[in-house]
Amino acid sequence: QVQLAEFGGGSVQAGGSLRLSCTASGFIIRRSSRSMGWFRQAPGKQRDGVASIASGGTPIYADSAEGRFTISKDSAKNILYLQMNSLKPEDTGTYYCAARSPMTASSLEPSDFQFWGPGTQVTVSS
Repeated sequence: QVQLAEFGGGSVQAGGSLRLSCTASGFIIRRSSRSMGWFRQAPGKQRDGVASIASGGTPIYADSAEGRFTISKDSAKNILYLQMNSLKPEDTGTYYCAARSPMTASSLEPSDFQFWGPGTQVTVSS
């Protein structure tokens, strides 16, 4: 059974950094053929893709995250990270970690993902 859990959210000022972590049970992130992603949902808005990575593939990023955010897998732990730098107030929202079925490509489309964590809140103040 696949379960995901996010950690590392919090409140920061604009220009600051946060690193989000996603732990997984039911599969091993670094060995799995599942693609994984990070998504953000601001209050009253739809859930949008931020970054995604497939097994052995090049990460993809939303335009708003390109150059500021980095998605990565820890080779020693079963953790997916999202390093967020130069944060802006518009980055505020609940951040979700998600996983697709095995043998899938990276994607920024929420409907492509089958498994979701409960989310962690990120608040960026100006």
